Amino acid sequence: MSKRTFLIIYGAAVKAGGGPSGTLLRRVQGAWEMSRRLAAPCYFIVTGGVGKHVPSEAHVMQKLLLDLGATNEQIIVEDQAKDTMDSTFYCAELLTRHSYQPQDDHVIICSSTYHNYRCQLLLWMLDVDSRRADMPSDKDALGTIKWLRYYIREALAIPWDLINIWVKLKF
Repeated sequence: MSKRTFLIIYGAAVKAGGGPSGTLLRRVQGAWEMSRRLAAPCYFIVTGGVGKHVPSEAHVMQKLLLDLGATNEQIIVEDQAKDTMDSTFYCAELLTRHSYQPQDDHVIICSSTYHNYRCQLLLWMLDVDSRRADMPSDKDALGTIKWLRYYIREALAIPWDLINIWVKLKF
């Protein structure tokens, strides 16, 4: 089987009216730019359900990718996840369904810089080897205080997620 690259784009808020939040837009643009630098065939896994506003985060990302030039065949949609943990489990299942082979295929996490580490850790716990993409920074758009708050939130979420994933895998 030839080498493939799966770029997992984790969702973020959808604005009223169905448009992407700035964070969601930066994640998709960062993943698209990453895909342009890769030689292997690229597939985008867009993950995120419906939050405060419709449509789902995944469907907004799908439209953005299509507008950028991706094909429907390159986009794998996961539109049920309610949070990072859900997204990680669903993406691991999708990789299995698409015959992901760790020795041949690559998985790249395309989320915000403050979020990438936790996503990578959760995927690792599900035996998915991945690396973090060099993504556009959210710091200027969010402001330093909000950006730091997101980093702190991620750091606090890690122990909680590790306990929850261990419980899910154990039982």
